[in-house]
Amino acid sequence: MWAHLVQKSASVSRHHAGSVLRGLFHLVYPPACAHCHARVAAHQALCARCWCDLRLIEQPYCPVLGLPFAHDPGEGMLSPQAIAHPPVFDRLRSVALHEGVARHLVHDLKYRDRVDLAPMMAGWMLRAAFPEIAAADAIVAIPLHRMRMFRRMFNQSAELARHLSHQSGKPFLAHALVRRKRTQQQVGLTANQRSLNVRGAFQVPEGTEPLVFGKRLVLIDDVYTTGATVSAATSALKKAGAADVTVLTFARALAGPI
Repeated sequence: MWAHLVQKSASVSRHHAGSVLRGLFHLVYPPACAHCHARVAAHQALCARCWCDLRLIEQPYCPVLGLPFAHDPGEGMLSPQAIAHPPVFDRLRSVALHEGVARHLVHDLKYRDRVDLAPMMAGWMLRAAFPEIAAADAIVAIPLHRMRMFRRMFNQSAELARHLSHQSGKPFLAHALVRRKRTQQQVGLTANQRSLNVRGAFQVPEGTEPLVFGKRLVLIDDVYTTGATVSAATSALKKAGAADVTVLTFARALAGPI
């Protein structure tokens, strides 16, 4: 009985100490909008104005390419793009259109070392693809070439995948996919140039095939533009025996208006 009371008292003390530390942290670093830095109620959040600027991709959308429909065409209906050019991956899901605040968040994470944004962005990615993540066996990220990783010091896709793994409870296979070819930046290239640039760039390393074979995987990248990168990565995963690949990105670009 005495031991139980001591243990309970210690637990209460730790909780009180934690509350005090959190209060001091909020006093020194008051919660601010992750984009415009306006005061908000909690950390890792957007203010109302920035939230309204975020064009979330909600149902109805193409079940394969995740393209938002202007109206509901009925269950199971595919977009013309998915019918004309079926992707190598099984489905694509994204949080928002790659514009406005979403574009700035991706840019800040990728080029301004705002790794503090990754937990918030991963949380929205979990919401956007919850059924697919729940059905998956593991999470994989688009890897960087070792030379680019050395210069940048972190991989934004891996950061998103790591936090998504923590939030979903699904294992993150950090070394199940590697970039064996040093490719040039995709920015500024045409769709055909992007495809040629990453052709054969990815590989499941020898000895890690059992991690992939027969598994349902969620492949993480920060933004989907033409699909060249995730398609090349999916091809490597499917070659190693992956049964199903869901591509999940924070943002996606559209070819035209919706």
